Amino acid sequence: MPAVRLVISASFTAELLREPLEYLFQLLGWDASVVFAPFAQVHQTLLDPHGPFAVHGSGDFARVNVMLVRAGDCGEAEELAAALRSSFENHGARLIVGVTPPNGNNLEAELRTRWTGGSYVDTALYPVEEIYDPHAEALGAIPYTAEYFAALALSILREVHRLHATPVKVIALDCDDTLWSGVCGEDGPLGVVVDPPRRRLQEFMAQQRARGRVLALASKNNETDVVETFRAHPDMPLRLADFVARRVNWEPKSVGLDAIASELRLGLDSFVFVDDNPMEAAEVRAEWPEVAAIALPPIADEIPEFLRHVWVFDDAAIAVTGEDQRRTEAYAEQAQRADWERQARNLDEFIAGLKLEIAFREIRQEHLARAAQLTQRTNQMNTTTRRRNEAEVAAFLREGSGFVVEVRDRFGDYGIVGLVLFTEERGETEVDTFLLSCRALGRGVEHAMLRRLGERADTVHVQFAGTARNAPAYRFLKSVRKSAGDEPFRFRGVDLAGLRYEAGKSLPHDVEPVPPTAPQSRRAPDYTAIAQLRAPADLLAAIRRGKMTPHTAHGQPRTDLERRLCVLWAELLAVAEVGIHDNFFDLGGHSLLAVQLASRLHQDLGVDLPLEVVYTGTLTVAELAHSIELFEVGHADDPEYAALLAEIENLTEEEAQRMLENELRG
Repeated sequence: MPAVRLVISASFTAELLREPLEYLFQLLGWDASVVFAPFAQVHQTLLDPHGPFAVHGSGDFARVNVMLVRAGDCGEAEELAAALRSSFENHGARLIVGVTPPNGNNLEAELRTRWTGGSYVDTALYPVEEIYDPHAEALGAIPYTAEYFAALALSILREVHRLHATPVKVIALDCDDTLWSGVCGEDGPLGVVVDPPRRRLQEFMAQQRARGRVLALASKNNETDVVETFRAHPDMPLRLADFVARRVNWEPKSVGLDAIASELRLGLDSFVFVDDNPMEAAEVRAEWPEVAAIALPPIADEIPEFLRHVWVFDDAAIAVTGEDQRRTEAYAEQAQRADWERQARNLDEFIAGLKLEIAFREIRQEHLARAAQLTQRTNQMNTTTRRRNEAEVAAFLREGSGFVVEVRDRFGDYGIVGLVLFTEERGETEVDTFLLSCRALGRGVEHAMLRRLGERADTVHVQFAGTARNAPAYRFLKSVRKSAGDEPFRFRGVDLAGLRYEAGKSLPHDVEPVPPTAPQSRRAPDYTAIAQLRAPADLLAAIRRGKMTPHTAHGQPRTDLERRLCVLWAELLAVAEVGIHDNFFDLGGHSLLAVQLASRLHQDLGVDLPLEVVYTGTLTVAELAHSIELFEVGHADDPEYAALLAEIENLTEEEAQRMLENELRG
C-alpha cells in the first residue's frame, strides 16, 4: 500500500478538494495525507526552498505536489514554466499541473511546450454540466461548483494512481460471458456471440497487450471447447496466440492464477483478473487479495464505458519500450528455455547450454524509458526499490553515473533487463539502484553486474532498503558478503572483480531479510467500486452515503420554505433528517459549507443573503427561513410598492382606519 503525501497549491480556494480526495484515497486503501499550501501563492510555493512543496518532514512516503491555476491568475506562461522547472529540479517530488477553466489564452498548451518534467490533470473523462459558481466565488473565492471539484479530485487522484500504483504485468481473462456472450460448453463454439460490448472489450485488451501487458486465460471450461471457439470466430480481435498462458479447467480461478504466476515467474500483485461473475472475482480476492479482481457490470452495454474508468488499466507513467512490444514473443522464448531446463541433467549443463551473452551499456537518451520502467516494475532483485520516471533518471545522471545490462542467449534476446545507478567519489562507488528483471535471475547476470562495479572502484557500497518482496536481493548480497566484505553491504573492489557465479551453489535461504522500511499491504484496491464512480455526481453521492449519520430532528417544518431548507441542509450536511431548530454548525457545518449554502440559496431560491447571515454560530432552519422572508419583503418589486403607496395616499383617514381594522381582524 503506497504512502502518499499530497500537497496542493492553487490560485483559488481549493479546500473543497479535501473530502473527495480523502474518500478516494480510502477506496484505494492508500495511507495518505492531503495538505494545502497558502491561498493564491502559487509562485511563492513553487520557488520557496523551505515551503510546503519543499519540506515534507520525515517518513517513508511518496511526495506529490499539485499546482492548480486559472489562466490570468499567475502571469505569463513563460514565467510560470520557469517556476515549475525550478520546483521540479529543487524539491525532488512528483509535480502535477492542473490548468482549470477558463483557459482562454491556451495556458496549458503553452506550458506543455515550455515544461515537460511533470504531468497534467485531464478532466475530459469526467465532464460537468455546471462548472462555475460565481456567487460562491464572490463570497469565498470558490469559483467552481462542488461537482467540478469532484471531477478535479477524480482526475488528480487518477494521475497520482498512475504514477505510484504497482504496475500491471498480466491480465487474466475469463471466457464465457466475458470474451464472448454465451457458454461455449452449452451453446457450442458456433453458438456463442461476440456482441458489440464484448468486441469492444477484446479490442481494449488487445490495446493493453500492445502496451506491453501480458494476456492469460483463466476459465472454468473444457479446454477443447475454448480452443474450438477461437477457431470458430476468426474475426475476433483476440486470437488464442495472444494469450501467453492459460488455465482452462474446473479448478477454482485462484488456483489457476497461482499456476500462471508460477509459470511466468511473476508476483500475483502484478495481476489483474477480469470476470463477468462477481462471485468468481470475490473468490480470487479472498484467496489472493493482492490480485486486482474486477467484476464486469451485469448490463453488457455498460462494459465499454466501465473499462474506461478502471484505473488499473491506465497507461503506466513510463513509455512503451521495445521490450514491451515483444513481450509475448519473450514469453514464448522463455517457454523454450523451460523445456531446455527440464532436459538438462543439472544446473551447470542448463546454464552452459544457454550460451549467455551479457553486455553493459552506459545510459544514453534512448535507454531512459526502459531504465525508468525497470525501476517501476522490478521488485525482487532490487536493492532499494526507488521508483523513478525518465526525467528523474536523467536528473540523477547529471550528478551520478549508471549503466544498463543487455542479455541474450541461444533462444533469443532478453533486451535490457538490468540497471545500476551510482555515484563515485575518491575511489568509492555508492550504489543507489541495483536491479535485475526476474526473467534473468539465477544465471549469473547479477554476479557480472557486481563484478563490473568492482572493476572500477576501490570500495563498493550497495545501499539496501528492505521491502515485502526484495528478499532475493538481500540473500544475494549476503551470499557475496560472506566471501568479500566486512559489513552489509560494503565490498572491496578487488574482491568483486574476482567474483564468479557458481551454478550449483544456492543462495542462503536461511538468512532472514531485514524488516521492510514501512509496513506494506498486499491488498489490491477495489477497482470495481472506483470504476462505478463514472461521473462526479456519483462521487458526491457516494461521499454523502458514506457520511450519512442518523439524527433526531428538532422541530418539524411548518412552511414550504422550511421544508425546502431542511432538505437542502440534509443534503449538504449528510444527515438523515434536519429539524427547524437544529444548529447548522452543530451538525458538522463549517465555513466552506456555509459558502456552499449561501450559493445554493442563490441558485435554488434566488435569494442573495449576505454571508454574515449564514455564517453565524446560532444558525437554524427557522432563523434562516425568517431571514429569507425579511429579505423578500425588503426586496419586493418597486412597481408593486409604488402602486400600494399610491393607493394608500388616495385614502381618507377614515378609509385607511377601516382598512387597518379589516387587516387586523383577518
